Amino acid sequence: SDFDRGELNKDKTGVFTGSFAINPVNNAEIPIWIADYVLMSYGTGSIMAVPGHDERDFDFAKKFELPIIEVVEGGNLEKAAFTGKKGKIINSSNEDGLDLNHIEVKDAIEKAIVWLESKSLGKRKIQYKLKDWLFSRQRYWGEPIPIIHSNDQIIPLDESDLPLNLPEVDMYEPSETGESPLANIPEWLNTEKGRRETNTMPQWAGSCWYYLRFLDPTNHEQFIDPEIENAWMPVDLYVGGAEHAVLHLLYSRFWHKVLYDRGYVSAVEPFARLVNQGMILGEVEFTGYRGSSGGWVSAGQQSGSDTPIKIAAENVEKHGEHFVLRDAPEVRVESRAYKMSKSRGNVVNPDKIVREFGADALRLYEMFMGPLEATKPWSTSGVGGVRSFLDRCWRLVVDEGAEDIQLAPQVTDKEPTDEQMRVAHRMLDKVTSDIESLSFNTAIAKMMEFVNFATPLQERPREMLSLFVSVLSPFAPHLAEELWIVLGNKSPVSLAAWPPVDERWLQDDILEIPVQVQGKLRARITVATGTDAAGLEAAAVAEPKIAAILAGKTVVKVVAVPGRMVNFVLKK
Repeated sequence: SDFDRGELNKDKTGVFTGSFAINPVNNAEIPIWIADYVLMSYGTGSIMAVPGHDERDFDFAKKFELPIIEVVEGGNLEKAAFTGKKGKIINSSNEDGLDLNHIEVKDAIEKAIVWLESKSLGKRKIQYKLKDWLFSRQRYWGEPIPIIHSNDQIIPLDESDLPLNLPEVDMYEPSETGESPLANIPEWLNTEKGRRETNTMPQWAGSCWYYLRFLDPTNHEQFIDPEIENAWMPVDLYVGGAEHAVLHLLYSRFWHKVLYDRGYVSAVEPFARLVNQGMILGEVEFTGYRGSSGGWVSAGQQSGSDTPIKIAAENVEKHGEHFVLRDAPEVRVESRAYKMSKSRGNVVNPDKIVREFGADALRLYEMFMGPLEATKPWSTSGVGGVRSFLDRCWRLVVDEGAEDIQLAPQVTDKEPTDEQMRVAHRMLDKVTSDIESLSFNTAIAKMMEFVNFATPLQERPREMLSLFVSVLSPFAPHLAEELWIVLGNKSPVSLAAWPPVDERWLQDDILEIPVQVQGKLRARITVATGTDAAGLEAAAVAEPKIAAILAGKTVVKVVAVPGRMVNFVLKK
């Protein structure tokens, strides 16, 4: 079935046909396989596999040792497919005018379509994954369908009888006829007009429009007041797993568009911004191969007769982009992370992680693992690294040598220096913008830079530390509240206003300016911010490399753009 074919955990099987297709973009021969995970009912029933960036294609390619080419940078194909929707295209150009390299995915798709259409090699088409929707369920839980059956007639309930609620009973057992358990509750089932419909609606019946009802949940006359809907819709940000992209979000959009066409809602789309967070895989697993003679065989060179052997992580080390045996570094091993499952035994219990490292460490590590939309392998040792960072945050503020919790002796009420203000506000500016773009990993990296800067300071101004704790609070709320109180604040940091960025501290005191001669870069000079054109020219002429080039030459023109560049035009 299509359901079985779409199951990510299903072992992939396939057969090579012996035939090849020609890629019209680069004329490469593409082997044609028959695979059991391709959906026959979707599109044409055939696909161009991209194993570097699709989980099922990746699994298939790994199993049958097919080439995996990275075309979107940002992941680690040694471990898993990179399925993030953002990234730059690589390895994607030909000799016929198409070059997608270093372009964002969205723009590259459009450019590729235009090129293919211009060459009459294809045409654009939107392929929706919307399928026929089986709306009835044979179970107790679910919205009852407001229909009565009588003498082969289907009678809808009067509006005055709505909503129709499930009966409250102590037991709801399956019926012997295959009907819903509601068929076993005669006092609810049988009415004066006839017999109620016993099927219930699927869970999607509610989840397709719950965001509307949440806005006006006590309205008994309408599903939502038009004024309330107009004021709040569409939803600003929807974050959900990619596994819901079809089963929930596509049908939700379909439902919403029906309501829009009927004039019940004002927004044509329900969600202004949609983000699919990536899946967290289990710990990376390592596999080595032994040949028939008992010796090790490097991954990638093994044959079907070689025996795969699971290798413990402590017996492996990384060399460049690959993993090798610690005791035999000339032998490469295979590294791969799998989706967490009980059958594989790689499920991570978050309760255990919280007990060992703390809730803040778990929360922070999940945000620090990589881009939100990327598929990422779990690493318990990585949680330990984040916990060490949080310990350093604690020591910035708290005196660990004291018997009770009190300020570290380095904390002072002096005004921060210009350098301290510059570092703090650049950290604040970066974290603020990264939160807006959901780039939590780079925001945390910037906070780590700040802690590295502040730790060796013999005087740590309270003002600077308070700003840092405010920024830390969305990421590590428990620790931030403790530090906020130790710094002398009375109300919770969670209720404090987000600190404003002072633009003064974002400006550089000095700038690096490129110097060109005849339009070619020849040197770089360092000047103070605000240096005018005359100052730039004087600094450029004083640069030894430039002075040597200009010696004995006639300068026809000098183009000096403050803050940008200097170019000397010489007489030919």
